[in-house]
Amino acid sequence: MFDAVPQIVQQIFKAHGTKHHFVRHQHICTTGEAATHLYFVEKGRIAITKESVGGKELTLCIATKNDCIGESILFTPLITYPLSAKVLDCCTVFAISKEQLEHELSENLAALRECLTWIQIQRMREQTKLRDLLLYGKKGALSSTLIRLANSYGEKKTDKSIQISEKFTHSELASLCATSREVVNRLLQELKKEKVISEENGYLTIHRLDYLQQFCECEQCVEFLCRIN
Repeated sequence: MFDAVPQIVQQIFKAHGTKHHFVRHQHICTTGEAATHLYFVEKGRIAITKESVGGKELTLCIATKNDCIGESILFTPLITYPLSAKVLDCCTVFAISKEQLEHELSENLAALRECLTWIQIQRMREQTKLRDLLLYGKKGALSSTLIRLANSYGEKKTDKSIQISEKFTHSELASLCATSREVVNRLLQELKKEKVISEENGYLTIHRLDYLQQFCECEQCVEFLCRIN
């Protein structure tokens, strides 16, 4: 229901924006860069990240088809991007200037209302993720991340297991959990030994979702909040 930018806002991007193509490892925007445009994702995957001065990186979410990049600058006095957007797969986006989008939304109250609702959902997602990362230790953070991946990319099998349809390297999982690759490697091995998860050809399968839920004290929140994108 709230997984994508509202259709009415998508139409504004497509009618008034310009189309751009990016290849893997390119940055669409970076922290501290002048915040001039917002981006609507037509295809591809983009990691929304925050980096520390020491080089540590936290992936806050992964933007995919019909997502928006840069919504945090909308109707704010921010002059630089607070986050970076790094391309994981070749992608196509529509770019529209902050001023243009603000003008179009101000002229269309229905679009403005839907856009604000969507932005509020994004903020709630960020809050629940930060809660899980900070309060329940490294195993809780990984458990929460796996649950979110299952809700975003999960395919339920006949044996009630859930296969994650996208491949994620251990380094990418570490960035999503705000920890090191070594810690993620160790925790994944523990979960495999306990037959909570399995991995084949780079694809993870969750066999005991309830086991993961107990480590992050899952509150059974609505699924559209508990996602990675």
